[in-house]
Amino acid sequence: MRLALEEAKKAYDKGEVPIGAVVVRKGEVIATGYNLREALKEATAHAEIIAIRKACEKAGGWRLTESAIYVTIEPCPMCAGAILQSRIDRVVIGAMDSKAGACGSIVNLLDNKAFNHQVEIVTGVLKEECSDIMKKFFRQLRKK
Repeated sequence: MRLALEEAKKAYDKGEVPIGAVVVRKGEVIATGYNLREALKEATAHAEIIAIRKACEKAGGWRLTESAIYVTIEPCPMCAGAILQSRIDRVVIGAMDSKAGACGSIVNLLDNKAFNHQVEIVTGVLKEECSDIMKKFFRQLRKK
């Protein structure tokens, strides 16, 4: 999660919403990502999507079984869907997102028995640090 926070700080420094993601497979970091929606002018350029794309490239395929994704903020529905579709086994979340979270805050797409894949969810890892960078970012944005 500390590496995911480092990714979030990269987003922060670029004026992006500071969310970071790291994909770990069999104990090895295989991909990282941070939000780039503003820079790329792309709605899907979320940290998780970027990290998953890089991880698939590194893995040589779309199935990321035996993998975990660490994210500083609870994934949105799009990112939760990408986590499901890539067959990631576990998501480790820093802080929950009561406005857009799809891993338990608003809905829980990752543990829905109707889907053919469920994902283990761990929450609250470095919760304060993950929450604080978001609060700081939006506080500064409001000042502008």
